[in-house]
Amino acid sequence: MLEDLPPSLTHPDGSATVRLLSYNVRSMRDDVPALTRVIRACAPDVVCVQEAPRFFRWRKYAARLARESGLVVVTGGATASGPLILADLRARVLHTEDVLLPRTRGLHQRGFATAVLGFGDARLGVISAHLSMSAAERYEQSGLLLRHLALLGAPHTVVGGDFNDNPGGRAFDRLAAALQDGWETAPWGGRFTSRPGDPAQRIDAVFAGEGVEVLGCGVPAGLAGVTPADLRAATDHLPVLAALRVPASA
Repeated sequence: MLEDLPPSLTHPDGSATVRLLSYNVRSMRDDVPALTRVIRACAPDVVCVQEAPRFFRWRKYAARLARESGLVVVTGGATASGPLILADLRARVLHTEDVLLPRTRGLHQRGFATAVLGFGDARLGVISAHLSMSAAERYEQSGLLLRHLALLGAPHTVVGGDFNDNPGGRAFDRLAAALQDGWETAPWGGRFTSRPGDPAQRIDAVFAGEGVEVLGCGVPAGLAGVTPADLRAATDHLPVLAALRVPASA
């Protein structure tokens, strides 16, 4: 199954195929070796993490997640209230910024981890996001997400996140109207991001901006060295993996 997804590649014309993984890791409260086996098996260039540790010694946990996954920390964590971006050494980090969103009293603080990364001659703006459980706040945050995506100033963009909303929800559909929903554009692998036995949901997704070619996107299956038990033990979400062809920047 994983072999069907195009590999990471820098093309002769300067464009790049980039593999991006979006994954809610539930603050690494579960089986971390299983979690990092899943990430490694997906062979991502970029990981948009949600619910990274954000309290005591959070930087140590973020560094462990990156190291054991064969990646490096780009930005985020507690400074973005949970979203985190990891990448492999193929990525050139051109810009980073962590954003805290307006907070509704009584609800969790939310934020975005944002970065502009270079791959060959391609530049890709990336946001890792985790939207609110509150429908009203979530809808407002979806608009802020689109605004911050534009503010990155990158010619091509992508968002990986836990949106706490299914297709048909106001926030999810607002994003899908402005961006390419990876699964709907080029479905690959599994559709639902809830674990087997849990209510079927697709609240985790990858959205790509104009000009990015989605080559495949979905929940990976048949990962080498990863068992179904690993996927259940790693966290309470399933990962979403996308292969994206990003044009060379002018």
